[in-house]
Amino acid sequence: MPPASIISVIESHVGAAIVECEAIGGGCISNATRVKSESGVFFLKWSNGEAAQTFPAEASSLSAMHRVQTDLIIPEAILARDASDGTPGVLLMNWIDSGTKSKDFWEVFGRGLAQMHRSTVSRYGFADDNFIGRIPQRNTWEDSWVTFFREHRLEPQVARARNNGRWEASWDEPLDRLYVRLADVLPAKPEASILHGDLWGGNYMVEREGRPVLIDPASYYGHREADLAMTELFSGFDRRFYDAYRAAWPVESGYEERRQMYNLYHLVNHLNHFGSGYSNSVAGILRMY
Repeated sequence: MPPASIISVIESHVGAAIVECEAIGGGCISNATRVKSESGVFFLKWSNGEAAQTFPAEASSLSAMHRVQTDLIIPEAILARDASDGTPGVLLMNWIDSGTKSKDFWEVFGRGLAQMHRSTVSRYGFADDNFIGRIPQRNTWEDSWVTFFREHRLEPQVARARNNGRWEASWDEPLDRLYVRLADVLPAKPEASILHGDLWGGNYMVEREGRPVLIDPASYYGHREADLAMTELFSGFDRRFYDAYRAAWPVESGYEERRQMYNLYHLVNHLNHFGSGYSNSVAGILRMY
């Protein structure tokens, strides 16, 4: 259960007394609690540890997606703060009841993601740095997508893997070849869309009326295909999702090769999080180059 210091912070922020707290299943790096107050029901993440650092950044991602008018449901970040003065960090959101998929769930999901991706800016990056899982994700603004993806996505993850002894020396040469080919394979100036940033099957849910909800984002403005690529990395998305997305906004030729490069980032991230079980997948993509 959340400590009294958190309850006091929430009550002060929402202006109502907390009457019930229930621990629930949630993410792997923080505590998850259903909080009922006299004014409504909320979903609370809280942590005493390093996970608390991620909460303000996650709130920024949710807010960026929430501002876009789509068929998707995005939780509203009500309160976000890092741990301070002996009080654990908190991320408070509106509670969303879960349900079962509607008949057109996948069509709504695909169309809604294309709608969200239509929200664009002129550069690549984000107002804040954030986290992909528990690993920092740098979002420095860049005018070139190739520069952004190399310097703020691939290179930091590779450097972390080397420092942790998880990068194989035999991967260096194919990585150098991949870097040389980045400008030939990736577009220099694609639309800079707002992305979820970590869109695998565990980061959506189904709300009470059967509609898709996006959760646990690591957002930034980048090439929309990076989101699509990750949906294919671990499967879990129906063909109707992709058909609806492409009907709303077709992808350009060459996506299959770009998909591999985009997913290399997530595979090295998983290598850093979980270890050598992802080595073969990383090596498989590097061998292509």
